[in-house]
Amino acid sequence: MLEVTGLHVAYGGIQAVRSITFHVNEGETVALIGANGAGKTSTLKAISRVLDAVGGDVHFCGEKISRIAPHHVIRKGIALVPEGRGVFPRLTVQENLRMGAFVRADNAGIEQDLQKVLAYFPRLQERERQLAGTLSGGEQQMLAIGRALMSRPKLLLLDEPSMGLAPIMVQKIFEVIRAVAAEGMTILLIEQNAKLALESSRRAYVMESGEITLHGESAQLLDDPKVRAAYLGE
Repeated sequence: MLEVTGLHVAYGGIQAVRSITFHVNEGETVALIGANGAGKTSTLKAISRVLDAVGGDVHFCGEKISRIAPHHVIRKGIALVPEGRGVFPRLTVQENLRMGAFVRADNAGIEQDLQKVLAYFPRLQERERQLAGTLSGGEQQMLAIGRALMSRPKLLLLDEPSMGLAPIMVQKIFEVIRAVAAEGMTILLIEQNAKLALESSRRAYVMESGEITLHGESAQLLDDPKVRAAYLGE
């Protein structure tokens, strides 16, 4: 479904991503793990066209999307849940969710998906009329994921969904991520919590200093001595 070839991202003279190549098959969850500054977020931003890549190509469902406008990327079926959530603080929970469906015109389907998202996140249902800026960090993360799902994406990009959250909130959010994956959603997951990422994905790539240094089945990487030493604290 997603083919990234020779992707290169730079900020001025600083090379954040160095000619990486990877793929995500339809219906699978793939994790991208690595330390801070490894280039993971820059990779997602380049795929979603929030950031211009210096070189390389991105193909989605057989179509080159490396140069199209960001709003066209959403229309193609890619939704990004950014690091830091990025909710609209002065809009209500429901208004934020409806913003996620701005590319759609099927009103009946939008209403159906709104109820589905609220069923995933009962806490959001309780706060449906509350301003998003007054929610806790975990609730805002739920809202950001729910908003992305409202676009009915083919591919969901998740950037650090557990960052800064209490363990119980992380557990709830990853329960939903796994439930969405079980329904057939294709997911590319960036997560600093390597153990959680590997337990929640089928395959994984390890990034170091802007390069992919290791890849394989997540279960195998969990047992890899290098991965355990570098990312699992063993």
